[in-house]
Amino acid sequence: MASKNLFRFLCATAAIVLMAAALNFVVDPLQLFRPARLFPAMYSADSRMQDAGLIRSQDFDTVFMGTSLAIHFRQSDIDRALGIRSLKLSMSGSNSREQGFVLAVAMERRPKRVIWQMDDWIFRDAPEIDSDIYVPADLYRRNAKGVAGYLFSGAMARESLWIAARAISPFAPIVARLTNGVMFKFPIANVDDINALRPDFDVAGFYNAQSAIAAFRRITDPARSGSIAEGYHYDAMVQGFERDAVALIESNPNVAFDIYFAPYSILQFVAMRDASPATLKIAYDFAAYAFPRLLQFPNVRLHDFRDVKDVTHDLGNYGDVIHHSPVVDLKILSWLAERKHVVDRAAPQASQERLKAQVEAYKVNP
Repeated sequence: MASKNLFRFLCATAAIVLMAAALNFVVDPLQLFRPARLFPAMYSADSRMQDAGLIRSQDFDTVFMGTSLAIHFRQSDIDRALGIRSLKLSMSGSNSREQGFVLAVAMERRPKRVIWQMDDWIFRDAPEIDSDIYVPADLYRRNAKGVAGYLFSGAMARESLWIAARAISPFAPIVARLTNGVMFKFPIANVDDINALRPDFDVAGFYNAQSAIAAFRRITDPARSGSIAEGYHYDAMVQGFERDAVALIESNPNVAFDIYFAPYSILQFVAMRDASPATLKIAYDFAAYAFPRLLQFPNVRLHDFRDVKDVTHDLGNYGDVIHHSPVVDLKILSWLAERKHVVDRAAPQASQERLKAQVEAYKVNP
């Protein structure tokens, strides 16, 4: 009797697991196998997971990559400004190993162009991609381990069931109201809204001079100023740069790379100047190495926005010392479209010399 009950239990368990796998395959919340057809597409704000599906399901000719400095761009704005069909794959807090891995997978779709927001901090030392607990590497590879983990995931089955329920007309309004990023991982109905600021977001209340100066005071406080130097190790940065950026560019000679160094506020560099001069030297030394190296490649166009004084000295553009407002997002797109602030191959250090002069001369108001 006990053996029969055990057998029934195992059969029931197997049936439930197979039903979950079938549900996940049919609904395919990540759109890992096909673009959404039977059920309306839903998206997650977890870029490291969602990007695996976006690469497979979206039509694009240009990939847009970056960190939190590039996370709030809207694909529609990118497309309109540059006349392209883009796919935003930016990941908050990402390092170059993560970005290089995701971009390498995106290259399998043969885009014509990559727009890559860079800064020196992304090239910090980072674990191997398979040791990175935040990036589901096997999902990107779509190997047996990744596909099995996806199909047999109970958490993903819950998402699938929720998406399916949302597609049933009588339930749709109720399910839509209950859907949020806390209970469910796929609350976004429009790909253009992934990690984009809501229309009612208080931009002026978040991005203002008071916020930028307060952040500057925090990071230069002697009790906290050690954080400025975190991740700034020159040899590791050069190694990461060669491994993740140069190797990708070299292996894709037919892809145009528009690379830009983000417009940090002047306070970021002044904080280094005042609280960690050695870190500032590393930042300068790294750019002195990276800029000529990038410009060795004919398929690279390099923009340096770090010295655009009209933006970087206007502290009202910033929520802290580095994160700029959506107004600056649109400026960046216009600069890329108009090919402004392009680094001259014959004078790769000119923009950095201008930045150095600005940093040296800048005085923080009491």
